[in-house]
Amino acid sequence: MQMNENKRFKTLGPQAARLVTELHERGKTLFSNADVEAIAELGSKSARNFVASLVHRGVAARLKPGLFILVPFELGREREYLGNPLVVARELAGDDDYYVSHASAMDVHQMLTQPQLVVYATTPRAIRPRTVLGTEFRFVRSKPDHVFGVAEHWATKTEKVRVSDLERTVLDGLKQSEYCGGFSEVAKGFWMRRDDIDAGRLVDYALRLDVGAVLRRLGFLLELFNVDAPHELDRLRQRLTTSYAVLDPMLPVEGKFLARWRLRLNVEPAEIEAVVRT
Repeated sequence: MQMNENKRFKTLGPQAARLVTELHERGKTLFSNADVEAIAELGSKSARNFVASLVHRGVAARLKPGLFILVPFELGREREYLGNPLVVARELAGDDDYYVSHASAMDVHQMLTQPQLVVYATTPRAIRPRTVLGTEFRFVRSKPDHVFGVAEHWATKTEKVRVSDLERTVLDGLKQSEYCGGFSEVAKGFWMRRDDIDAGRLVDYALRLDVGAVLRRLGFLLELFNVDAPHELDRLRQRLTTSYAVLDPMLPVEGKFLARWRLRLNVEPAEIEAVVRT
């Protein structure tokens, strides 16, 4: 009896079958009420009622008001399905100026060794954090002219998302390491991908971003890891002011001063080197 109820639970009628087929053909596993209105040729109220029935039957899951995702039939009785979290972040951001960033971008670029429980994206707009089906999404606000160094990434076979490129990911980590697990994690990610990072582009981005603490931390990191880029180090030094910044903004303001990079070393270089080699 239970098996028959479960089977009926996911059965599609002709209208639902046509909608699901059309969504798949369009590569839209995520869809809105407007998509349903257009494909099923329904009015807004009828479309909302239709989608509600799909959610009730486990054919689709609701991600937020007006945004839904098809639940793969191979999941059987499962009714809650998030899909690819990067694609969901794109939809939650709701505009083309977003990009997947910080620890989530580090994960995309294989700069992490630990699983991530939070999805980060950067946008020029203030967006409140949201938890969707147990996954937390946080949005970091950025100045509009700071949205650069972004590339498209295939999150699934049919869905692309915007992700900070390798160099921009490093800089976002140096600027806001609290969204990456701390400065040592950013340094470790840099070390893991050091052979693929373009030092010239990294410094170009840093100068364009024009955040003093980032310039200081970047110069320190390039020297610490013996990156052979004397010209790039000179470019960074020329932009330093007399003020000091802490190396790790998540740690107490203490430690010796490094005049060459106008940094206060509140984490020892030897400690960073030990972390990156573990």
